[in-house]
Amino acid sequence: MSILGGFLKSVIEKGTIKVTHPDGSVEAFGSSTPGYPDIGIRLADKGVMRQILLDPRLGAAETFMDGRLIVEQGDIMELVQLLRANRPFERGGRLKEPGLFKKLRDHAAGSLDRVNLLGRSKSNVAHHYDIGNALYDLFLDDDLQYSCAYWDFDRHGPEMTLEQAQSDKKAHIAAKLNLKPGQRVLDIGCGWGGMALYLHRKTGVEVLGITLSEEQLKKARERAEKEGVADKVKFELIDYRDLAQREAGKFDRIVSVGMFEHVGTPQFKTFFRCCANLMTDDGVMLLHTIGRMGGPGTTDAFTRKYIFPGGYIPALSETLAASEQYRLIATDIENLRLHYAFTLREWYKRTVRHRDEIIALYDERFYRMWTFYLAGATAAFENGGMCNYQIQFSRNRHALPLTRDYVGEAEKNLLG
Repeated sequence: MSILGGFLKSVIEKGTIKVTHPDGSVEAFGSSTPGYPDIGIRLADKGVMRQILLDPRLGAAETFMDGRLIVEQGDIMELVQLLRANRPFERGGRLKEPGLFKKLRDHAAGSLDRVNLLGRSKSNVAHHYDIGNALYDLFLDDDLQYSCAYWDFDRHGPEMTLEQAQSDKKAHIAAKLNLKPGQRVLDIGCGWGGMALYLHRKTGVEVLGITLSEEQLKKARERAEKEGVADKVKFELIDYRDLAQREAGKFDRIVSVGMFEHVGTPQFKTFFRCCANLMTDDGVMLLHTIGRMGGPGTTDAFTRKYIFPGGYIPALSETLAASEQYRLIATDIENLRLHYAFTLREWYKRTVRHRDEIIALYDERFYRMWTFYLAGATAAFENGGMCNYQIQFSRNRHALPLTRDYVGEAEKNLLG
């Protein structure tokens, strides 16, 4: 049995995987099980196994991207699903204290990549978001929401669309902001402007959206001009740290969706201090972020190198510890446990559907990298330790209604 085979034998119990080696020999593991895929892979050369064993996540990604790890039965989504589903976060069993080596490794790994000082933040953002809007047009919804949607199947039925789920996400967030006419809202990490435009369209508030992406800024401004609201919904290329120096105490509400993952742990306190200072004394903030359910961890090598340099997924404990330093009151916390998995599966389907266009824009290696990224992320939310948190903060305990009823009522009105 090969070394890779030994690993697969220890992991794969449900579902099956067949490995064809460069010399034509075959190893098979697992047993067919309803709900688990049956996968066949082929290793194109002897170096594939060595590369995977040296660094499993990065090695598997790069050999797949290079066309040397070939999925012959199933696809990359199913391959990653098979591996993750056999070792789910909720696997139960007796829990032990982590060893010293793991604690030290988790503390050290990727720390330099997560610093995200002012000089590096813009280049890190450009790595992912300035690769051209054409790619995002192909797999996102029609409002270009590049964050976890909100899937209310009870309301819309099992066939609800990504567009509906993203519209519901915006309503869910707007309801928690408890918006009133005449208020001024800051959108930190505004993307292509969809949330900012939605908030103004639905409630009449004035919004300033900020980003570090040139491509996003251009698109957001074009959209505001097209809707005739450029005087009410403005967008600026500026870091939140610089804006805090200029606009202290100017915003009644702050919303930040899918941006906190790019802040970096050493900057968490700075982020919350800036947010507190940007808000009025009775301001409210809604933070929507990917989070870890199992405490602080590390960014894997593939994501750090190819997808989100400088990125780090925060644990809830880290997030609250940083916010508490600046008397930000966590007035509401919601865990969107499976919503991102549904979102990512839809993005993956649309990516596969537009395979030829994506290869024409970039190349086949990029396409394989992108599908590996979406597959890995999906598995992390379906069976790994990832989730989405929505955390509502306020600077004043009296700023919001006494009960949560206002959230449901506002959401119902926004959804019509």
